[in-house]
Amino acid sequence: MVKEIVSVTPEPLVSIIMNCFNGGKYLTEAIDSVLNQTYKNWEIIFWDNQSTDNSAEIFNGYNDPRFKYFYASKHTWLYEARNYAIERSSGEFIAFLDVDDWWLPGKLEMQMVLFSDMEVGFACGNYLLNNEQKKKTWVALKDNIPTGWVLDELLQSYFVGLLTLMVRRSALDSLQYLCDSRYHVMGDLDLVIRLSINWKLDAVQEPIAVCRKHGNNELIKHRARHINELQCWIKEMSQVQEIRSSSSFHYLKINYTYQKAIDQVMQLNRINAIRLSFDLPWGFIKIRLWAVIITPFFIMKKIKKH
Repeated sequence: MVKEIVSVTPEPLVSIIMNCFNGGKYLTEAIDSVLNQTYKNWEIIFWDNQSTDNSAEIFNGYNDPRFKYFYASKHTWLYEARNYAIERSSGEFIAFLDVDDWWLPGKLEMQMVLFSDMEVGFACGNYLLNNEQKKKTWVALKDNIPTGWVLDELLQSYFVGLLTLMVRRSALDSLQYLCDSRYHVMGDLDLVIRLSINWKLDAVQEPIAVCRKHGNNELIKHRARHINELQCWIKEMSQVQEIRSSSSFHYLKINYTYQKAIDQVMQLNRINAIRLSFDLPWGFIKIRLWAVIITPFFIMKKIKKH
């Protein structure tokens, strides 16, 4: 099969989805990072999920026709709010930026080049993690990002940061639904894996954005919800032939069992964690779990407290 290469229309419009709920503290930095993009043909779809701080004042203080403000008629979960914003966008490409993250100046321009291949439906990139409390910054992904048909790789080890995600609108339109509004924390993975069934991924290997790590977005605070949603997602995706038949689907099941066992250890319920360990195949992940299980209680209590 000969790969079809088509020139992308000069500077197609990119719709930047920015969902906000009381994000005024970091909002200016996020917006300014969009204004500083070397690629200029974009619009910001700002979905205000009934913020009670000064978010609306900050956003509407920018005198730029590319800024489009929408106020939610009711407060909704994050992925329902994302869908509302996407539905009001008009760009040929969709990108995502949460109000507490920011982009590096060449982000959009470097990614637009990747879409010359019409089989590429979505793109991502490496990014930096910034811990504002410890004042440290490091590269999120140590290895090269897989590209092409990446369903197996995504199921084995998810690597797409939403702040770097860009999606061709026709790829989104090909899905049965956009973001699954039932999820709180699993919506990104669900969307990207469904895209990967019929579309290729390309990636910028260098960092193109910065993800701020702070108390409100640390995964450990949402551990139980993440585990419950992952269990639901695995059950539903077991009905999807392309995913069920993937050689990597069992890795996701192993990861679920491991995370559930770790949660039991964090809850100081080691008996349940030991029982779950019997469901794991022998190997590194099982050894790692047992290393956590035998960690003294007083250390686990300190970890849980923090």
